Amino acid sequence: MISPQQVEEMIKAELPDALIQVQDLTGGGDHYQVTVVSSQFAGKRLVQQHQLVYGALQEAMSTEAIHALAIKTYTPEVWQTTAAS
Repeated sequence: MISPQQVEEMIKAELPDALIQVQDLTGGGDHYQVTVVSSQFAGKRLVQQHQLVYGALQEAMSTEAIHALAIKTYTPEVWQTTAAS
């Protein structure tokens, strides 16, 4: 089991500028949804953005501390337009 705060800290270690929201989908500490906003996503395809997040959580995923992960990624510019609508 891993806490939402630990998930956030792992992503922050790889994407220091990121705004991160972590939601425990089942209450069991192993199924998460993360929303990550980072300038490091600029110019990258969606799959590349998700690979950055998976890379940050690779250890937790490989040990099955995180069993399932849903990812939403945004650049700050896209996030502003999404959050405003």
